This record gives sequence, C-alpha cells and structure tokens, in this order.
Amino acid sequence: MKQKKKQGWFLNLLTYAAGSRGKLLASTVLSIVSVVSGILPYYCMYRVIAGFAREAADVPLILTWCGLALLAYVLKVVCFGLSTMLSHYAAYHILEGLRLRVADRFLHAPLGEVTAHSIGEIKNIMVDKIEDIEPPLAHMIPEGTGHIALPVVSFLALLAVDWRIALASLITLPLSIVCMALTFQISGRNFEKYNASNAVMNSTIVEYIEGIEVIKAFGRAGTSYEKYAKSIRDYKTFVVKWMSSTWITFKLAFALFPSTLLGTLPVGLLLARGGAITAAQAALCVMLSMSMVTSLAKLEVFGNSIKQVQMTVEELQSYLDMPALPEPGEEAVLKGFDVELKKVRFSYGGEAGKEVLHGIDLKLSEGSFTALVGPSGGGKSTVAKLISRFWDVTDGTIAIGGVDIRDMPLAQLSDTVSFVGQDNFLFRCSLKENIRLGNPRATDEEVRAAARAAQCEEFIEKLPMGYDTPAGEAGKRLSGGEKQRIAIARMILKNAPVVILDEATAFTDPENEDKIQRSIAALTKGKTLLVIAHRLSTIKNADNIVVLKDGQILAQGRQEELLSGCPLYAKMWEAHIGAKSWAVSAGSNSIGDNGAQDDRCAASVAENGEEEEADV
Repeated sequence: MKQKKKQGWFLNLLTYAAGSRGKLLASTVLSIVSVVSGILPYYCMYRVIAGFAREAADVPLILTWCGLALLAYVLKVVCFGLSTMLSHYAAYHILEGLRLRVADRFLHAPLGEVTAHSIGEIKNIMVDKIEDIEPPLAHMIPEGTGHIALPVVSFLALLAVDWRIALASLITLPLSIVCMALTFQISGRNFEKYNASNAVMNSTIVEYIEGIEVIKAFGRAGTSYEKYAKSIRDYKTFVVKWMSSTWITFKLAFALFPSTLLGTLPVGLLLARGGAITAAQAALCVMLSMSMVTSLAKLEVFGNSIKQVQMTVEELQSYLDMPALPEPGEEAVLKGFDVELKKVRFSYGGEAGKEVLHGIDLKLSEGSFTALVGPSGGGKSTVAKLISRFWDVTDGTIAIGGVDIRDMPLAQLSDTVSFVGQDNFLFRCSLKENIRLGNPRATDEEVRAAARAAQCEEFIEKLPMGYDTPAGEAGKRLSGGEKQRIAIARMILKNAPVVILDEATAFTDPENEDKIQRSIAALTKGKTLLVIAHRLSTIKNADNIVVLKDGQILAQGRQEELLSGCPLYAKMWEAHIGAKSWAVSAGSNSIGDNGAQDDRCAASVAENGEEEEADV
C-alpha cells in the first residue's frame, strides 16, 4: 500500500483498472482513431476547394473526396461509439471492484478502525465518492487521450502549411494556462474543507433520518430540524463562496483556451493575401484551428475535475490503507474448544489509548457455562468482542483449543465462535434469509426449526408473507425482543462450538424469556458458552460466574460462593431480586391503593438505585 502512495494518485487510479485494462486500452485507441478521423474531412474539403479553384473542375475527383469525407465521418462515429461502450463497461467493472475492496477492507480491519468513521463518511465514500471516479475512467482517460492527440495533430498539420500560422493558433494559450493555474491554486486550498463540509452534511442527514422516531417521541423536531437545516445551509454557503472565488479565473480560462481563431484567421488571411499560402490552404488552416476548439474545451472541462478526482482517489486510498487484522493462510488444528485468556490487556486506540482491561486471566473450559457480570463499563462486552477478534489484544493472548486466535484464519474463527449481541441488525432480505445467514447451506425446514427453537415462529407466521416477509417491512413491526430472537435463531442455525451471548435476551418479554432460556440451554449443551448477564436470574446456574469491575476480575465462582464471598455480587443480586419484586408489586397495583404503592416504589428505588445504575 505504501508503494501505491509513492506512485501518485493517477497511477493509483490506473491500478484500480486491473482486469479491465485491455478494454480501457482498446477504448483509448479507438478514441484516438475517432478524434483523428474527425480531421480527415477537413483535408477532404481542402482538396474539394482546391479542385473548384482550378479553371476546369474535376467533378469525379471532387465527388471522390466528398465520399472519403463521409467515410471518415462514419469511421469517427463508429469508433467513438465503440470507445464509449468499452470505457463505460470498464468503468463500472472497476467501480464494482472498488466497492468490494472497500467492503472487504472494512471486514478485515479492526472494528475500532471502522467505527472511527461516521455513517455519513462511509456512505459518502462507498456511494458518492466511488461514483465520482466513473466519469474520469469512462471519459477522461480514453476521450482525454484522444482530445490531446487532436490538437497535437492539428498543430503539426498547421506547422506543415506554415510555421507562422501554427504559432498564431497558440496566441491565447499562455494567458489561459495562467488563469487555469490560478483557478487550481484557489480551488485546491478549499478542497479538504469541501470534503469535510460534505461529510458533516451527510452524517447529519443520516442521523436525522435514523433518529426521526426519537426526535418525534421527545418533541425535538424543531431543534433537530434546525441542526439538519443548518448543516445544509452551511454546505451551500461554503460551496457558493468557494465557486465564486474561482468564477472569474475559470471563465477567463474557459473563454481564452479554445479561441484559436483569434490568431489563425487574421494571420491566415494576411499570408494568403501575400501569396505565402493559397486560399484553399488558408481555409484548411481555419478548419483545423476550429477542430481544436472542441478538444481544448473538453480538456478544460476534464481539467476542472482533475483536482476533485485526485482528492477522491487519495481519500479512497486512506480507506484501503486501513490496517487489516493479520491472519495465516492455512487453518489451525484445534485441540478441543477451551477458551483461555492469559494476561490480556487492551486499550481502545492501541497502546496510546486508555487501558480498559488490566491483565485478565480467565479459562472457559470446553462445554462449560461461564457468565460475566459487573458494573457498566467494567469490560464485559470488550472481553466478549476480543474473543471474537473484533480487535486484537494490546498485550497477552487469547487461545481457543490451545491455538492463539491470531494464528487462525478469520473465517475459521468465525466458524468456531458464534456471537449474539444486544444490537441485532436485520438485512434487507426476507426473514428466512436473515435467519439463514447463520448457515447459508441450511434448508427451509432447518431454518424453520431454528426459528421454532428461538420462539420466532409464532410472530413470523402472523406477518402477511410469513418467512418471506422482507426484513425492511417486518423491521417496522418487530419489537427489540423479536429482532433479538431472530439473531438467536441465526446462532442456533450456525451451531458453532463456542457461543457468546452479550445479554441476548435483554429485550425479550418475560412471557417468552423462560422458553428462550430453555432453548438456549438445550441447544448450547456441550458447547463452550459465555454469557454477559444483566439479569442475574438467567445465569444463577452457571458453572462459573466472573465479576468484572474496572477492567479487572474481582471474583469468580458459583452463585453460592459469590453470594457469601463477594459483597459486590451480593449487592447486585439483592438489587436484582428487589427490582423483580418491585415489578411484580407494581403489576398488581390497583386504583384503590395507588398512594401506598407509590410510597413503596419510591422506597424501593431509593434503596436499590445505586445498584440499578450499576447496570449489572
């Protein structure tokens, strides 16, 4: 990757054409042939004018040159059409590859590297910025090459007629180059600000749309809309101011660059009047100079987008240069499915960041049920995600079956470890396919069996299309607990030997929680199970309960041992039981004893508030 940076942005752009270089090269050659073919009719017309200038016009010869001019024009159109077809095919093939490469880089990069970018930034690069590369690939490279060739050929032809008229065709070039250089200089200073402003606007738009439910629920429509509108106004103000700063120099360059007739026409007339060239040659020179106008104008339009393309390619490269988690090429041989953490330390942001885990030593024996509990921010989810290798440890090792997880391919680790978190995402496909993500080879009956085991079938069958209901439509109707059960069904279908549940029943209603707990217990039997628990009643029968606080193991053991030997766990248990009693009491409250119940609720909250805030 470092070598690509040294190559420069344009060569980097060309490297993305791998697999389509043949089509891109053929497109460029056809573009040159097309543009040069466009000059031939001018020469044919020159011969026709010369033929008419004779005393006895040779009509058959004149008709022959007219026919050749027509053939040259047809060749120009056909070659241009073929060139455009090949270049667009190559361009969209390259865009497809680029999006796949960026997505693959996100997949293999540490989670922290990915989450450091906002949704707006990622959308901007994956959708908008990569799309911005299509015009230069489809037009600037093939057509630009042809439009460079045409002025060169025209200039050489003018030079062949008379060197003075050739130089006259360049009379406006120096001033135009100065104006264009000033435009690039002024524009370049603000390009990074433009990208930043665009990213802020995209992020705000995405945030506003995704948070519309919360905005309405809390009556914050005015404030949120103002933030949304302000980001758009700021973007508009910046772009208008930026464009205004380059308007004069850009328009001057655009007006002067193709104005070849300013020099060619008067000089040609003077030379023809003096007898240095013929009238037919003067007409040819005027036509050649006019042929340069279209190409020079095209080059100027391409030149205006070069800086934008440069910034896009460089920004894209920064995503492709994200560090990937190193992995071996061959699968490791595991000796069972024990999970062992030895002296694990971890800091978000690498060694320079604040350490959140401080020398964790923990063993999860194969087939055992281990629970992680403790105050919020203690490091429970971090431990779970490190085992799934969302990040690499800062120090220490995590091994499965005696093999460091860094020494096994990510695909093997993914097959070995099944992770279900609290935030469960439904992809834009049917519910059946969402569940089948756990095992793409599963049959429809196996999908339904997993759904039944996760208590999903009851609510899925109530949907209009059942299992074939699109997740986008169903997602609006499903509760958090129902989405969580879809995720559990995926896990059941995956059937991995190591299962990690980050409070997988957090959103499940009490009516179905017991059913799901029994299903999970049955289906994870014999597997190495790690559960992050907020409801202590769900893990009271665990083989080992580990209490984490401030990134360190405070205590571990069975329920009875911790109740007698760990004051923090005892307090959390009391808070949990008290909260459940309060919920039952509140549920049976009647209109007649509202006042007494309110007093008991207040007392319960006061007594257990500290532990409840701990988010066990």
